[in-house]
Amino acid sequence: MAHLYYGADCRPVEIPDRVLAHVKVVAATKLRRGESFMLTWRHDGEAGGRTSLWMQPSIPLRFVFDAAEPETLDAEYLRELANEATSSRGIVLEWDDSEPVSAPAEARPVSAVAA
Repeated sequence: MAHLYYGADCRPVEIPDRVLAHVKVVAATKLRRGESFMLTWRHDGEAGGRTSLWMQPSIPLRFVFDAAEPETLDAEYLRELANEATSSRGIVLEWDDSEPVSAPAEARPVSAVAA
């Protein structure tokens, strides 16, 4: 599991490496352009609930990955996240903990996001 640190909170959010790798690319693109967006995910466990963060350039952001090598990115998933980031709903992350956290077989390297 990768870790997302946001703002002054020293407690990271755990997100699968493959998911956070895609979020990192979209976030870097949006924030570099000075564009803010919402990022939401559901909590694990019985308590349920969800968290939403307003991602903006002035708030410190750090991505920490378990793997030393970068993830292979899926162009379609990047486009999907980039499109969500431009909506009023923002990016809503969903993943299944029972699925393997490696990139999908059809994933291919991607150098940029078009959104």
